[in-house]
Amino acid sequence: MAKIQLVNIGKKFKEETIISGLNLTIKDGSFTVLVGPSGCGKSTTLRMIAGLEKQTEGQIWIGDKCVNDTQPGLRDVAMVFQNYALYPTMTVRENIEFGLKNRKVPKMERETLIRDICEIVALTPHLDKKPQNLSGGQRQRVALARAMVKKPKVFILDEPLSNLDAKLRNQMRTELIQLHKRLGSTFVYVTHDQVEAMSMGDEIVVMNKGVIQQTDSPLKLYNDPVNMFTAQFIGTPAMNIFDYGHINGLKVETTSEIGYLGFRAEQVLMSPKDDTDGFAIEGEIITRESLGAENIYQIDSNMGTFFVKTFLTSLETNDHIKALVPYDQLYYFDSNGQRIRDISRHVQRERILVAGGGV
Repeated sequence: MAKIQLVNIGKKFKEETIISGLNLTIKDGSFTVLVGPSGCGKSTTLRMIAGLEKQTEGQIWIGDKCVNDTQPGLRDVAMVFQNYALYPTMTVRENIEFGLKNRKVPKMERETLIRDICEIVALTPHLDKKPQNLSGGQRQRVALARAMVKKPKVFILDEPLSNLDAKLRNQMRTELIQLHKRLGSTFVYVTHDQVEAMSMGDEIVVMNKGVIQQTDSPLKLYNDPVNMFTAQFIGTPAMNIFDYGHINGLKVETTSEIGYLGFRAEQVLMSPKDDTDGFAIEGEIITRESLGAENIYQIDSNMGTFFVKTFLTSLETNDHIKALVPYDQLYYFDSNGQRIRDISRHVQRERILVAGGGV
């Protein structure tokens, strides 16, 4: 196991700056997920840790060693890619064994390692098969086994499940979580899928345009975002955001200038109690997405569209709704999208009808 530290990391491709002044500590033994939209720098960060890309500036530490000038094969890091990178002419056993042979590991030790690892990832019945005779999930297990036999301090996984179908992705998520607990190694995982990040990571790093937006536990990211980007990137559907200047009558006290108001879709109360104090909303249902026990509605109001999520409650499209968001479930952001926390709740006494624009 090893802690990873990135200190003032910068990366340029020709004259284009991809990452600038990045500082990050990945805890020893953690399952840390780097997540963000395409082009945010997460895979580049991963490749710099592995030594496949050279940073333009800054230091990378793995454990107590600065690895700036250390070759990839000497960093005690194992990497799993989304395309598996298996040798098609070799059997499962030979693919797993290949790296061990290159490291001159004795035959008896190789056989013991392969047997133990294949038991962990359920590949023992498939040792003599070639990759083309395996399912996508089995091929991914071979790639994992090949990394595991090296017994590295750090596992680096670059969108390893993106080529699998939805059912198999869910299964492999569970298996990877269990594998991490069993091995106790440091896992660094890259994905653009925030659902995957939330379900797997014990710490998540949200990135955008080469800048870390927030590093926190999944629940903290969801319930306590520090800015509007994180608030909207984490969560399905994204947080509803309104321009505060277009909301009449909702006046609160703060030392900052409010630019935007937000709330989560599931915090909207469809049948609020009469004594519930909050931000009242009216609108027309224009779409409904049924997800079994959950339903997600898109609502049209005079301020724009927003989403509502209900559980075990079904409404019809074209229905007119009256709903309410409790004041303590509202989020406020300044004009730059940064979270405002010093809100005085006691002045929020008026109920606002968004669709009607009245009070």
